[in-house]
Amino acid sequence: MATHPLETWHHLLRERDASGLPALLAEDVVFHSPVVHTPQRGRAITAAYLSAAMKVFGNPSFHYVREVVGPSDAVLEFETEIDGILVNGVDMISWNDAGQIVSFKVMVRPLKAINLIHQHMAAMLQARGG
Repeated sequence: MATHPLETWHHLLRERDASGLPALLAEDVVFHSPVVHTPQRGRAITAAYLSAAMKVFGNPSFHYVREVVGPSDAVLEFETEIDGILVNGVDMISWNDAGQIVSFKVMVRPLKAINLIHQHMAAMLQARGG
């Protein structure tokens, strides 16, 4: 039996290993960013966003505080601290029968955290050429 997509996601996040993202993401995955108005469609752009997010959010303070998991989707609430600001948010993840993520939506609060994340993510994506 294949590894559950959430197990894979947690492993990649724990290891800060973006190399496994392409296999985890469906070709037609849709990513919803808390700071970009339009949905981002496709494996390459979603992998770029999630890879940058692993660097921006991926510090020792990052942790999931709650998970609500259904048969093909989950809501994972997280907390982290970035530049002295407490960030609280949720990852809303859906996957297909093949165990690939088809939708990844991130919601973040408070506004101060959103502005900070926007700055950090823009710098990361710009450095990657995205």
